[in-house]
Amino acid sequence: MMRMKTTKAAAMSPVNGGSAGGGEKEWELRPGGMLVQKRNPDSDHTRVPPPPTIRVRVKYGSVYHEISISSQATFGELKKMLSGPTGLHHEDQKLLFKDKERDSKVFLDVVGVKDKSKMVLVEDPISQEKRYLEMRKNAKMEKASKSISEISLEVDRLAGQVAALESVISKGGKVGEKQLLNLTEMLMNELLKLDGIIADGEVKLQRKMQVKRVQKYVETLDVLKLQNSKIPSSNGSHSPVQPASPVQQHQQHRHSNGQVPSPIQQQQSRRSVGHSPLSISMPTPLQQQPSRHSTSSPVVITTQWETFESHPVPLPAPPSASTTASSTINPVHPKFNWDLL
Repeated sequence: MMRMKTTKAAAMSPVNGGSAGGGEKEWELRPGGMLVQKRNPDSDHTRVPPPPTIRVRVKYGSVYHEISISSQATFGELKKMLSGPTGLHHEDQKLLFKDKERDSKVFLDVVGVKDKSKMVLVEDPISQEKRYLEMRKNAKMEKASKSISEISLEVDRLAGQVAALESVISKGGKVGEKQLLNLTEMLMNELLKLDGIIADGEVKLQRKMQVKRVQKYVETLDVLKLQNSKIPSSNGSHSPVQPASPVQQHQQHRHSNGQVPSPIQQQQSRRSVGHSPLSISMPTPLQQQPSRHSTSSPVVITTQWETFESHPVPLPAPPSASTTASSTINPVHPKFNWDLL
């Protein structure tokens, strides 16, 4: 209230219609322009006296307890005051007044409680059991909420690793497959922990939200595995297939037919691209030696080679030098004319 003007006027006023012999009064101007008499803020408190305080006697077992309390208080407030001297929780108490159990919300003066009234206090086992069950339930919920909070922090840490791997793979980089598998396994362990938590109400909603988060990150890792498998190795290209070297071809011929090909055969097999057989005529040292002692023409050996495309074909065994010499060389026997006497 904003005061605009305060004046002292005589009791003679058209507002109160008083006479000139009245006492002086204070007036104030309200913001709306109305001139009213100034009110005393302490006048309302002096008119309403506080409720009287009464003393009640409460019997608990064989002991009487006197409690001073307001006559307009409730039985619930009286139970809280009795918790100290009796040692009972206020929710485990049952107050009987005039042989009737009174509810905690009922006022004392309404049911007729007066000064020096007597009451009986008994322990309520049903309420006590309910309170214990409620306490256990609250303890479980608190423990579940704490576990979910710890799992949430771990999932946040793993989510950072998933985001880092996703950034590397999206830029064309390749990561180790074992790293992806380990991260997936850790997320699945957190999911198993969430499945083992039993909760209700708000805690259950928190658990469900964390389960969805973990499942989303596992699906993201599955996609990253597929993308990572399509990315080439760290050098940027697949290792090309090297053609077989002459030494490898030599080993292939040895394992295919059990014979060791000569260098001429290896060179000819590399140069042959057609399908027609090739003929090579070349005297060997063993074939040249008998030709020195014979008068016949030099021996010519013709070898036919077959080409192959992918797998080596067993080559026919070349005839030995002794067999060739014996089969191709026809020695010339001298003829003598013998005269019989």
